[in-house]
Amino acid sequence: MPKPALSVDEALARIIAGTSPTASEYIKLLEATGRTLSEPLKAKLTQPPFHASAMDGYAVRATDVSKLPARLKLIGEAAAGHPYTGSPIAPGETVRIFTGAPLPDGADAVVIQENSERDVQGLVNVIAGKPDPGHVRPAGGDFIKGATGIEAGTRLKPRHIALAAAMGHDTLPVHRKPVVAIVATGDELVAPGTLPGAGQIVASNGYAIAAMVEKAGGQARLLGIARDTLSSLESRLEDAKNADILITIGGASVGDHDLVSKALEAAGFKLDFWKIAMRPGKPLMFAQKTGQRAVGVPGNPVSSIICTAIFVLPLVRALSGDSSRNPAELIEASLTAPLEKNGPRQHFMRASLTTATDGTAVVKPAASQDSALLTVLSESNALIVRPPHAPPLAKGDKVTVRTIDF
Repeated sequence: MPKPALSVDEALARIIAGTSPTASEYIKLLEATGRTLSEPLKAKLTQPPFHASAMDGYAVRATDVSKLPARLKLIGEAAAGHPYTGSPIAPGETVRIFTGAPLPDGADAVVIQENSERDVQGLVNVIAGKPDPGHVRPAGGDFIKGATGIEAGTRLKPRHIALAAAMGHDTLPVHRKPVVAIVATGDELVAPGTLPGAGQIVASNGYAIAAMVEKAGGQARLLGIARDTLSSLESRLEDAKNADILITIGGASVGDHDLVSKALEAAGFKLDFWKIAMRPGKPLMFAQKTGQRAVGVPGNPVSSIICTAIFVLPLVRALSGDSSRNPAELIEASLTAPLEKNGPRQHFMRASLTTATDGTAVVKPAASQDSALLTVLSESNALIVRPPHAPPLAKGDKVTVRTIDF
């Protein structure tokens, strides 16, 4: 009796099991966006390094303006990059100060310029309002030297780059990008830009998968098209021997014309599974050997792309040390049309997710779920996730929706 197909969750767990992040390397700050930090990043300095004014106004002693109006002697000026260098502020004195300038010694507050005026004698009259503590940025108010500012496992975004720069770093420790080799298989395939002959089609899947891998933090290597011969497949697998992940497209159903499993076994891979309870994407293959994992995705374009999103991208993130693993959002939405009962496989249905006038999420299933139709996928922004054997649903019923992040 044949083994039942694996569930999506079990298949993903097997693919991810036992992974450890790639080795660490140092790269320049400007190259670090999208990379994953391999060590906690500690501040090399304190920010701000001094008490700084957050407003344009006058640096004062708070006790001198506790009763208003107050009249103060102006003794100098402080601007960003040009601190006041005179003697400390004494009782009854003030220094003109601008945003970002260090607070002069002796001052502990800032009076904003709107609450003060200067007279013809050069004195400053504080006429209204008490100093607000928020008008002074305390030393170390952002971070202090030695404090951890960014945790290991963080996928670096521009806001993290800004913080890393402010903390004094010009290079960052990150995990090496996992190398993902991609091999399309099939005598019927031709490269984009080539006019297909009789019975041929353009090999588009690999380009989508490569783009998805790069966006997820991997380094994609498109190795071209393997023909339906064992020697051609073995040659492509040899080209991929130094990759962390091997993706084969097509030939994953272990049939008479599907030679991928044979080529993988010849290359030293141990086959784990080749069938899952998922639609689209039942013929998904997974094999591994020391230092490398292989995922065989179906040849149908939509199947290959959705399987890559669900199974390969989490693997790429795991190898790159990304603690988020799967940024796709799962939400609840109301159907705009009824759905028939689902079969025995978990179904990822292409759909359009929008917001109704009352602010609730609504989702419209695509009219066709044919896994060969790239136009339907390109026009969709979500996948309705239906459990195996889900009952029929009426318009307005709630469903789980996975946002498309590819």
